[in-house]
Amino acid sequence: MQRNAFDGLTMFLVVAQHRSFSIAAARLGVSAPAVSQSIRQLEERLGTPLFHRTTRSVKLTEAGQRLVERAAPAAAEIVEALDLVQDQADRPAGRLRVTMPRIAGSYLIEPIMADFHAAYPDIELEISLDDKLVDIVETGFDAGIRLGSMIDADMVAVRLTGTKTPVIVGTPGYFQRYGRPERIEDLARHKCLGIRLMSSGGLYRWEFMRDGKAVEIAVNGPLIVNDVSLILRGALDGIGLAYLYRSLVSEALADGRLISVLDEFCEEEPGLYMYFPNRATIAPKLRVFVDFVKARARALERAKKAASL
Repeated sequence: MQRNAFDGLTMFLVVAQHRSFSIAAARLGVSAPAVSQSIRQLEERLGTPLFHRTTRSVKLTEAGQRLVERAAPAAAEIVEALDLVQDQADRPAGRLRVTMPRIAGSYLIEPIMADFHAAYPDIELEISLDDKLVDIVETGFDAGIRLGSMIDADMVAVRLTGTKTPVIVGTPGYFQRYGRPERIEDLARHKCLGIRLMSSGGLYRWEFMRDGKAVEIAVNGPLIVNDVSLILRGALDGIGLAYLYRSLVSEALADGRLISVLDEFCEEEPGLYMYFPNRATIAPKLRVFVDFVKARARALERAKKAASL
């Protein structure tokens, strides 16, 4: 069997440091014969003696001295590198890459970025806003945030928010001019703001529930975008009707800038989840990020709920 090039090297360096096989054995927690055998095997592999042994002393040969001069600094660097990795394994540090849709970026991450950095200054947070469903393993992300229904079963999923309810909203001025839709089919006569899906390139079909059955309809209107904030802006400006989550428009609904319609046909959907590969251990940088976002998301939802009462 071919031996590893490093076999016996650690024992050699400890013996060379203390000039004693017995002391080296005690430091390494092995027997003195085991140390002697390892050194003999190393010398046989190298084809030269490394120590002059007598009953009273152990001295380095010329070859042994050269090996110490070259190997000891390298061994010290290896130990330092291992200590650095161990240190990072025990504390939150390093780059953390997370992918999420734009809605999660604005709703969850934007309000907490400064506080998270203040709490964990050694973490370099890289956020990628992408409405496409991303394979986080293949693309090298540590975690992702998506709606619960979109997450693969083999991922660990941590709930961040409660269920989300979509609403159809428009301004009072829009409804005064065009009237309110009473049925899902009435939307065909209204100016609806479209969302272009990044994943497929198609237009999002508005989803409803009627008599326990799912209903999807294609809508038309004066504006098509692939960004939720622009859809909200378009609705607030009275350009047309928007299909958005209630949590995004709660303030505008509360102060009367927007009015919702067809509420009876809008059903709750799974909320946002943080997901990551199922591993035996979770890196501290990911663990603290999950806990931080989860706590802030729940606090934000409690605050919004209290404000709506």
